[in-house]
Formats: sequence, structure tokens, C-alpha cells
Amino acid sequence: MKKFISYASVVILLGLFIYGFFAYKKVFTANTNVSKTTYIFIPSNANFQTVKDSLAKHIINMDNFVYTAETKGFDKEFYTGRFALEPNMNNYSIIIALSKNVPLRVSYNNQETIADLANRLAQQTEPSAEDYLQAFTEPYFLEEFGLNEDNVLSVFIPNTYEFYWNVSAPKVRDRLVREYKKFWNEERKAKADSLGLTPLQVVALASIVQKETAKVDERPKVAGAYLNRLRINMPLQADPTVIYAIKKESGDYDQVIKRVLHNDLKINSPYNTYVNAGLPPGPITMPDISSIDAVLNAENHDYIYFCASVDNFGYHVFASNYNDHLRNASKYSKWVASQNYVR
Repeated sequence: MKKFISYASVVILLGLFIYGFFAYKKVFTANTNVSKTTYIFIPSNANFQTVKDSLAKHIINMDNFVYTAETKGFDKEFYTGRFALEPNMNNYSIIIALSKNVPLRVSYNNQETIADLANRLAQQTEPSAEDYLQAFTEPYFLEEFGLNEDNVLSVFIPNTYEFYWNVSAPKVRDRLVREYKKFWNEERKAKADSLGLTPLQVVALASIVQKETAKVDERPKVAGAYLNRLRINMPLQADPTVIYAIKKESGDYDQVIKRVLHNDLKINSPYNTYVNAGLPPGPITMPDISSIDAVLNAENHDYIYFCASVDNFGYHVFASNYNDHLRNASKYSKWVASQNYVR
């Protein structure tokens, strides 16, 4: 009997050892087939099958992963978000990694409409464009900050920000508004006030400057000319606002318009600064910080007119009187005609 018990004990111990060995292998054998850091995304409405589907092409043995997950209770309680897999991770390490939501860097710039911004953010995070658009146009939000759908784009400063992938659209909005408030520090507010402009008006003018010149070093000079027009109650007569009006009226913001025609200047739109004095209702694009600061630190000069240069492409030639401007404009018109631009 003692020998039987002894043999039985050995068999049991051996069985436990073999079971433990194979269990250990299931848990701690390398099970990722990635060659570098690879991110997977588990959506907020996920179930465990979704987790497995997200992992499927990145791991070697799904059964071993499921065994480890069930052992740890991970199949019942798991996390959602963005997670990093590394080469040669074992199943225990994979589960640890799937508990660490990794933030990502979200960027945007130069969107022409709030819908464009919503689409841009939706491409980088879990919320849909519709989620963002709803958050950005909620009546109580607009009312709280004195905004409307024409100028709401003004409060989103183009930059790169860190968010979790599965962040909610309202949280993104609220964070970006906080960044807007930080951007408009006392120094910038004081500069805007000295120009007789509100921060929203500065952004509207900066958007025109942004569209008028891609040359960052020229923006303070262009801003100075527009400010001179405002000071003498002269219409801004900015071609980019007419182009925006055409796009807005057609609903096609992707169209490329290289030439503003004479009839375009008559378009009935509050964005047409040839027929409406002052600034448009809101920005015609999301201006860079460089364009906003160009308005706040505009060059002090007596130029009122400017047109594109044919001798220094990308830049403009400036004039303080209309006759000089006509000569500059004639030279540019002849060049445009030679390019056979229809629109």
C-alpha cells in the first residue's frame, strides 16, 4: 500500500509538473509576430471577440493567448484604446500591454471649415466626424463662448496635441478650448486690443493673410496693408474671401480656383469683402499661429495696395497709391493672361 501511495504520488507530481510545464509554455512563450512596435486599437464597444480580432494578425498562437486571458480573467474585463505590441512578447506581457492605453499625437492645420476639422480629427481618433461636428456646434457650447457656426473654427489653434485614441469628442473640444485660452494670453490680448480687434476678429483677418501669402516672412507686411485698409474704412477687397464665397456657395471646398474673375467680385455673400466693408463673419481657413502673430505684430507702413509679383514668385509688390498699384496690377494681369488660366 505504501509503495502504491508512493507511486501514485510520483505520478501525480509528475502530472502536475507536466501540466505546469505546458501551462508555463502557453503563458510565457513568445507569441507576437511583429518586427517593431505595432499599435492595435480596441474600440469602446468591444467584446472579447473584438479583442481577438484586433490581435489576430499580430500573434502566433491564438489558443495560447485565449488560455492566458481566461486564466487572468482578461476575457471578462479588458481595456479599450490604443495599445503597443512589441516583438517577442509572451502572452502574459501581451495582457499587461493591453492594460496600458497609449496616447497618440493628434495634429491639424489649415482646415477651411468646421466639418473639415471634424473629419481630420476623426481620421486620427475613435469618435466619428459626426460626433465631433455635434460637439463643436452644440448650442450651449456656442452660446457659452459667444460663438456661432461661422466663427467657431476660430477657437481651434492649429498644433499637435496628445490624446487617448478613444477619447470622447466633447473632451477633445474642451481641451482645445483650454488651449485657445492659454494661447490668448494677456500679451496677445493687449496687442489685439491696441489694433481695435477682438481675438476672433484677429483670427478672421489672419485667415485672409494665410490665404494671401504662403511666405511666412511676408505675412506681417500683408497684415499691415489690410490693417491700413481697415483704419481708413476701405473694403478689404481680398481675393481669398471671394474664392471662399464661391466655394461656400457651391459646397465644393476642394475646387481649385487660381483666378478671380470680374464677375466673381459681385457674388452676393457676406464673405465677399469687395462688396462688404470690414471683416467677414468668420475665418476663411484655420490660420497658422504665424499668421495670427503676423496680424498682432503687423509691419507699420503706409502700403494699402499689393498684388502678386511676377519677378519674385510667391511674394507680392506693394504700393501706397492707386496709380502705382495699377502699374503693378497690369504687369501681373499680362502674366496671368500668358498662362491661359480660365479659372
